Amino acid sequence: MPSPPDADLEALLRDAGRRVEPEIQRRLQGLLGSFVRAYLPQAWVFRTDVGTATLLVDARGATSVVAEPPAHPDVTVEATFARLSAALREGRKGAPSSAGVTVTTHTSKGKAAFDYLRERVGL
Repeated sequence: MPSPPDADLEALLRDAGRRVEPEIQRRLQGLLGSFVRAYLPQAWVFRTDVGTATLLVDARGATSVVAEPPAHPDVTVEATFARLSAALREGRKGAPSSAGVTVTTHTSKGKAAFDYLRERVGL
């Protein structure tokens, strides 16, 4: 079955990264910044029916996307591209339930970050 023409996982993750990066960088400032900094860097692998890509957040809160998964990810999210796209584009305001999404946290910092972000990203 061919992929939908707009099924560009890396582009979807880059867009999501651009949206969350300012919030992450704001949270790194001030009194609570050291608390947030303890959870960075992060590597989240997204596996879909159209491919796999990784969203990285570095120690300064900057985001980037790479095609290959790292040796030691913090979180792995598995879903169809359509489900992931709806969740990341609409966030909590319009995404369907978490049915059809499998999330595996590999590190304690990944679990803490996912628990904090899960509603913001519709997962």
